[in-house]
Amino acid sequence: MEAIKRIRLVLIGAGNVGRRFLKLLVHKRDALRARYSLDPILVGVADTSGAAMAADGLDPQRVIELKGSGQGVASYAPWGKAGMSALELVRQAQADVLLEASPTNLQDGEPGLSCIREALQQGMHVVTANKGPLVLAYPQLMELAAERGVKVAFSGTVAGGLPTVNLGRRDLAGSEILKLEGVLNLTTNYILTQMMEEGKPYTEALAAAQAAGHAEADPSLDVEGWDAANKLVILAQSVLGYPATLADVEVEGITGIRPEALKRAKAQGRTIKLIAKAEKRDDGVESRKVVPLAL
Repeated sequence: MEAIKRIRLVLIGAGNVGRRFLKLLVHKRDALRARYSLDPILVGVADTSGAAMAADGLDPQRVIELKGSGQGVASYAPWGKAGMSALELVRQAQADVLLEASPTNLQDGEPGLSCIREALQQGMHVVTANKGPLVLAYPQLMELAAERGVKVAFSGTVAGGLPTVNLGRRDLAGSEILKLEGVLNLTTNYILTQMMEEGKPYTEALAAAQAAGHAEADPSLDVEGWDAANKLVILAQSVLGYPATLADVEVEGITGIRPEALKRAKAQGRTIKLIAKAEKRDDGVESRKVVPLAL
């Protein structure tokens, strides 16, 4: 029998994404041992309260319970450390893999960007669901990972569980991809579906999206097209292989769509979606846009 390999994990961010990962860690541990001979050990976790760190491993279920009761991980006795920063945790935890799931910050990428850089410097692999560091510093992070001989996995930043990045970088590695196009934002897709199929006005469709948990209290990042634009920047760099920044993307959200346009599209048997598109052209011009289109 193949020897079981322990993998020491440190998790930054214990919000919805982080807690869902911890639940998977609890429920899939036996399957990971049996199928892949892997034993993932959570040696550290950080949230806004501070951190908890234990070389022999923390109990993921205990972290889930603490968060569910409204407590921070700093209250994890006796391993909790109130006020300890995420970056301090990464420096001290001696992990093999950093799981970075802190909130997206598109101003300076922090705290995720510094944590990822520190992890790569230490020779840790990185798995992140955080768009900010990749949008702001993709080339530098990939260069640092290559120098240190480690990998950065980030498909979840673009389309959740769909293998969008992996499809382009791994599965089609022998192909030259010239164009990518898709619906990259759940919130706007839900709202437009409500407006097209249910005939709801924008305000009611938005309220329904918020009630269903698909839209934030402040939905501007989604409905104005910037969430899709961030994802497009990541895809353009990772899949098409050329530099892109948010400043390069032509962005138009869904707030300007008028009922007449929806009725006209429906009468024609078409639907309106917010489409993100990046394309390499023969003339060398690169096109990147996020715009509503009738399909």
